Amino acid sequence: MATMDTLLRDVLGGRTANSLDKGLALVTVADLLHHYPRRFAERGELTDLSQLVEGDEVTVQAEVSSAKSRRIPGRKLNLLEVVISAGGRQATLSFFNQPWREKELRPGRRGFFSGKVTRFRTKLQLNQPDYILLDDGDGDGENELRADDFAGALIPVYPAASGIPSWTVAKCVRLVLDQLDEVADPLPFELRARVGLLDVDRAIRQIHRPADRAERQQARNRLAFDEAFGVQLVLAQRRHANAANPAIARPPRAGGLVDAFGERLPFTFTGEQAVIADEIARELAAEHPMQRLLQGEVGSGKTVVALRAMLQVVDAGGQAALLAPTEVLATQHLATITELLGSLAHANQLGGAEQGTAVVLLTGSMSTAARRAALLDIASGAAGIVVGTHALLQDNVQFADLGLVVVDEQHRFGVEQRDALRGKAVAPPHLLVMTATPIPRTVAMTVFGDLETSELRELPSGRKEVKTQVVPAAEKPEWMDRVWSRIAEEVAQGYQVYVVCPRIGDGAGDDTDGLAGDGGAVDDETAGQTVSVLNTAAELAAGPLAHVRLGVMHGRLPAEEKTRVMQAFVDGDCQVLVATTVIEVGVNVANASMMVVLDADRFGVSQLHQLRGRIGRGELAGLCLLVSRLPIAHPSFVRLQEVSATRDGFELAMLDLRQRREGDVLGAAQSGRRSQLKLLSLLGDEELIRTARVEAQQVIDADPTLSAHPELSEFLWSSLDSERTEFLQKS
Repeated sequence: MATMDTLLRDVLGGRTANSLDKGLALVTVADLLHHYPRRFAERGELTDLSQLVEGDEVTVQAEVSSAKSRRIPGRKLNLLEVVISAGGRQATLSFFNQPWREKELRPGRRGFFSGKVTRFRTKLQLNQPDYILLDDGDGDGENELRADDFAGALIPVYPAASGIPSWTVAKCVRLVLDQLDEVADPLPFELRARVGLLDVDRAIRQIHRPADRAERQQARNRLAFDEAFGVQLVLAQRRHANAANPAIARPPRAGGLVDAFGERLPFTFTGEQAVIADEIARELAAEHPMQRLLQGEVGSGKTVVALRAMLQVVDAGGQAALLAPTEVLATQHLATITELLGSLAHANQLGGAEQGTAVVLLTGSMSTAARRAALLDIASGAAGIVVGTHALLQDNVQFADLGLVVVDEQHRFGVEQRDALRGKAVAPPHLLVMTATPIPRTVAMTVFGDLETSELRELPSGRKEVKTQVVPAAEKPEWMDRVWSRIAEEVAQGYQVYVVCPRIGDGAGDDTDGLAGDGGAVDDETAGQTVSVLNTAAELAAGPLAHVRLGVMHGRLPAEEKTRVMQAFVDGDCQVLVATTVIEVGVNVANASMMVVLDADRFGVSQLHQLRGRIGRGELAGLCLLVSRLPIAHPSFVRLQEVSATRDGFELAMLDLRQRREGDVLGAAQSGRRSQLKLLSLLGDEELIRTARVEAQQVIDADPTLSAHPELSEFLWSSLDSERTEFLQKS
C-alpha cells in the first residue's frame, strides 16, 4: 500500500518514475495525484481541431481518415502518413519505418492522439505523435483503451510532456489509486459540513476517476477550496500577527504640516479622497501598523492622498519613504511632491517655510557627493520625506525614525524588496501600497489578503475624456499618413505628443524595457520586425515630422540624459517624445494631448491603460491611437478594440485577468516558482475564495498558531511549499 508521501519509484518502478520526474517533475504519490486532469473527454466525442495552437503539446480525440504508406525515393525510409479528422478539420501524423501501424490505424478507428502541434505549409501536424485507440471490440491490439479502464464514460486528459502522453499518466494514476491508503482529512468535520465539502480521500479519487461530470465538479470544489484555504490561513496569520505588533502611533497634530498643506492646495479632495485620507489618518494614529492597499484609476489622485499621510507621520516626528520602481518615476514623484508642498518642502533653506520639512531623492545614478548628502539627511532625520528607487534598499541607507513606507506600483516589487525597506525601521512602520493597475477582488483577496483595501474610482473635476481608437495599419496602411499629420496638427496648436514603441532598437540584450512583464510579450522570432524607438525617431525626423522638435526616451539612456529629455518635454522644448514604456507611470505633463502606441498588440491591457493615462491630465481632451499591423480578426486586435471601448480600469483589470489567466497568483516575481494553485480560478471562484477567507479567519482567531490543529498546520506546510509560505508569512 502507499501513502501520499510514498515515492513513485516504490509504486511504479524506477523507469516510469524517472520519466515522470524528468518530464513532469512528479516525484511522490502526492505530486502525481495533484497533477489533475486538464479536462475530461467523453468516449466518442471528437476534439475541435480548429482550436489547436502551434507549439502546444496536445491530446486530441479524433478519427482516422486515411493511412497511406510509401517509400521515399533514394532513401531506405518508409513513410506512413496518417490523416486524422474531427470537427471538419484535419491534422497529419507521420511515422518513419513503422509500416505495421497501417494495420492498426485503419480508417474509421477513433482514439486519442498526442504530440506537439506544428505546421508544414498549410497542413497541421502532430510532431513525434503518440496515440492510443479506443477499443473496437476485436481485442487484437495492445495499444488500446478499453471500456473498463475508467470509472465511467469520462476519460481524463492530463497535462503531458514529450514521451509521456496523457494516457501514460492516466495508467500511473490508476495504479497508484489502487494501492493508496485512505487519505486523512486535515479539515475539521464541522468546517466541511458548513461549506458542503467532500472528504479529501473521496475528492482525490473522484477528481481522477469520476462517474460523471457532477462527481468531477464535487471533487474539484473540494480540492480548489483546499488551495484557497491554504493561502487564506497564511494571510489570516499575517493579519493576526500585524494586529499584535506594537507600532509607534503617528496621530495628527493640529497646526502642523497637514493643516498647512491643506491650506495651500489649489483644489479640494474628491469625496472618495477625503474618506480614504481620514481612514488612513485614523490607522496611522493606532498603535499597530497600518497595512493598506490604495488602488485606483490612473489620475485619480492617489499621490496626493499618500502625501497627506506622509506629512502626518512627519508631524508626529517620524520619516516617510516612497519607493518607486524607476528613476523616471522617482524623479517625477519628487517634482510632484515639491510642487504640491511649495515652501513646505524646503525646511532650513532660503525661502522655506518655518514649519516645513526636507524632501530628498535617492537613486542609484546620483553623484557621490549628492548621494552622500542625501544619506546624511536621511540618517540624521533632517529629511522628513525620502523618495527613491531600489537604492533605498541598500544596507548603507539608514533612517533616523522610519514611520511610513509607501510602495508605488506594487506589482513591480517583490515581497522581499518591500520588507527590506520596512526592516530599516526601529519599530514596525505603517505600510501604504499603491497601484494604478486596479486589482480584481479575487486577486486582492488571494495575493494582498493581509492588506485592507481602498479604491479610488472618482476622477478629480476638470479631467477631460481620453478617446481611444484602434488603427488597423495592415488593412488600412494609408491611415498612417493621417496619424502623422494629426500629430503635426496637435503640435501646431501648441500641444505635445507621445509616440510609444515596444523596443529600444539598439540591439543590446533585452531590447523591450520590461515590456513582456505585463502580458504583451515580444516573440524572439519577430522582435526584429517590431517598431523601435530609435528607428521610429529617425524615420519621423527624416520624414513626416521633420519640422518638429523630437525627443527620445528609453530605459538604457544615462540618468542625466533621461532627466534632460524629460525636463525638455515638461518645459515644452520637446514637442514629440518617442519613448518605450519607461513613461508608463508617473509622468505628468498637462500639455500632452495625444499618444500614438505603435505595435500596440505587443502590450498588455494594463500597460495600455497606464500609457494612455499620461494624456488628458490637464484641461485638454486626449486622443490615444493604438496602431496594430495584425488582421482585424486576430484575437490580439480584438483585445485592442476592447481596451478602446472602456476607460474603466477595474473592468480592464478583469479583461487582463481573462486574457492572461491566473498565472501564479502568489506572484511569479515573488518567488520564481511555478504555481501551487492548480484548480482555483480567480475568474470563477470568488465565492469559494470569500468562504475560505471567512473560515480561515475563524480558525486563526481561535488558534493563531494552529497549536490545537496540528493536522491543519501540517496541511499548511504541505499545500504551500516552504519558500512560498516564507514569502507569505513575512510581515
